[in-house]
Amino acid sequence: MRAFLAALALLVAAPAGAQVLTAVSPDGSNRISLQLNGSGTPVYAVSRGGGLVLAPSPILLDLDADTLGYGLAITGSETASADARYPIVAGNAAEGRDHYNQLTVHFQEKGGAKRRMDVVLRAYDDGVAFRTVVPVQPQTAAAIVRYERTGFYFPPTYKCWGFNVGKFGSSHEGEFDPVDVPRLRDHNLFSLPFACETGKAAFALTEADLLDFAGMYLTGRGDGGPGLQVKLSPSLDDYRIAVHTRIGSPIVTPWRVVMLADQLGKLNESTLVLDLSSPSRIEDTGWIRPGLTSWDWWSGPVIAALPGQRSTTAVAKALIDFAADNGLPYTMIDEGWYAGAGGGGVRRPGVDITKWTDALNLREVVDYARSKKVRLWLWMHWQALDEQQEDALAEYEKLGIAGIKVDFMDRDDQWMVNWYARTLAAAARHHIMVDFHGAYPPRGLARTWPNFMTQEGVMGAEYNKWSRRVTSRHNVMLAFTRGLIGPMDYTPGGFRNVTPEAFRIRGDLPFVQTTRAHGLALYVAFLSPVAAVSDSPDTYAASPAGFDFIKAVPTSWDETRYLAGETGEYIVLARRKGASWFLGALNSETARKITVLLDFLGRRGATMRLWADGDKPDAPVLTERRVVEGEALTLDLAAHGGAAAIFEK
Repeated sequence: MRAFLAALALLVAAPAGAQVLTAVSPDGSNRISLQLNGSGTPVYAVSRGGGLVLAPSPILLDLDADTLGYGLAITGSETASADARYPIVAGNAAEGRDHYNQLTVHFQEKGGAKRRMDVVLRAYDDGVAFRTVVPVQPQTAAAIVRYERTGFYFPPTYKCWGFNVGKFGSSHEGEFDPVDVPRLRDHNLFSLPFACETGKAAFALTEADLLDFAGMYLTGRGDGGPGLQVKLSPSLDDYRIAVHTRIGSPIVTPWRVVMLADQLGKLNESTLVLDLSSPSRIEDTGWIRPGLTSWDWWSGPVIAALPGQRSTTAVAKALIDFAADNGLPYTMIDEGWYAGAGGGGVRRPGVDITKWTDALNLREVVDYARSKKVRLWLWMHWQALDEQQEDALAEYEKLGIAGIKVDFMDRDDQWMVNWYARTLAAAARHHIMVDFHGAYPPRGLARTWPNFMTQEGVMGAEYNKWSRRVTSRHNVMLAFTRGLIGPMDYTPGGFRNVTPEAFRIRGDLPFVQTTRAHGLALYVAFLSPVAAVSDSPDTYAASPAGFDFIKAVPTSWDETRYLAGETGEYIVLARRKGASWFLGALNSETARKITVLLDFLGRRGATMRLWADGDKPDAPVLTERRVVEGEALTLDLAAHGGAAAIFEK
């Protein structure tokens, strides 16, 4: 009720007969409208299917000396529309469709400096978005954005989930928990996305096309009302400044995005964040190839034939042999291979990422990998890369390195946002793919730089090595939240599956507190165009049940379908690659029986291989049979369980 009254107050505050301008999605389901309230502030509202989703909310920027967004008048507007398709090099679909109706509204202050401001609104079938543009003013050369106080105001009380990251300068690794929005205050700080269900619709708040700007967070409203407000990541040099614009350049915010669907899980099908992002800056993308990678860090590594060895030539060759024997295109060599390495998140003085240690001869390992038709990924600390970027990337190109995994940035201020783009551009010149760890969540940069294959910004399976936090419910929640906005390098593949009661924390050969079938389903439920096969080769050899599924699963998809789910409880997704479909079902702590329709198969049906929960966490049951289009498939999901399936024509 308080939220409704707050929305009503904003509407009442609008001058009588105030002009309301609206953009409507091509299918007519989503609307974003804009008007001026009584203070001359632009306020927007969002609706879906005729029901209000976001109440009138202000658009305000605090510049160097004052706030832009008060005492404005509308001076004009234009409409536009587009319907264009573009290829997605690696993602949840083969192509995106940039299909929208657009409204640009021009404002100018009625007094004072009479500064101008534009708001661009877009309506898509799977959401709406807006961005603020401050043109270059005749009397100013450059501008500073100190804060953004744009709001996302809620009408009634919604069911919402968010990750309260708590501070700037974070690796964005944590749980998405239920949020009592009316109790939020402006000292709370939420990462993206922020997801809600209204009872009639669902939405996720995020941003897209983050370039040369500061990252967006969400916090409680400063006036104590229900809803959220933007907070920008501040500069490390001066916390009172978020963005410096170049002389002679306008201020252009990223898109503030409201992803919309009837159900939250349906947003797994959306490409909206990519649609809103800048087009690819790589002309020839043929060298960019998704795929699975073996990995030497998560399991220890512990290889029985090489006791006590970690970052050595022999260990690397063993991982390459494992990749080659199982059809994996990549092997990833983690921390410890380069000269001066060590210390994890601490860059030691004298580090040189163009040289390698005595224990691991990189040239020998590269030659061995080439003989096995496997390519390498190399881990490195971001500061080491920053100091040697061009020399290192040129050397890696000569060696034939496939990609780099860059870690511990843990920032999304404007400088670091620009560093991402600069690094991706340099890597592209040298035909190097990139995985950013210690990263902020996706903002669509993978469309602009398709060599940006995956990223962390998620609390993934590594936490099994030192905590009990990676639960089945956490995994299910990721599919309804973090997974909606882009790839996440969660690093699945743990095959030491035990019950939560039997789970023990250990750094080498860690346990996983979900069933094997749940773990297999992660490869479908979570998008990561370069996905880790994280466990030890010895573990897979000793307990191979389900490994055939991992060897067969693609890491980039042509189509995604949401089949069933309940936020935080369970989810079932199907993804297509070519003529084959793959199904992944994740369940939380309550056993359940669910039925899904196989209405995606086509008239000829398919042969199904289904890995379902068995009597023990590490013993999935494999069923093979013929299925037909529209058949109802019943899945018995154990507590902390799941199911994974392949459907082949």
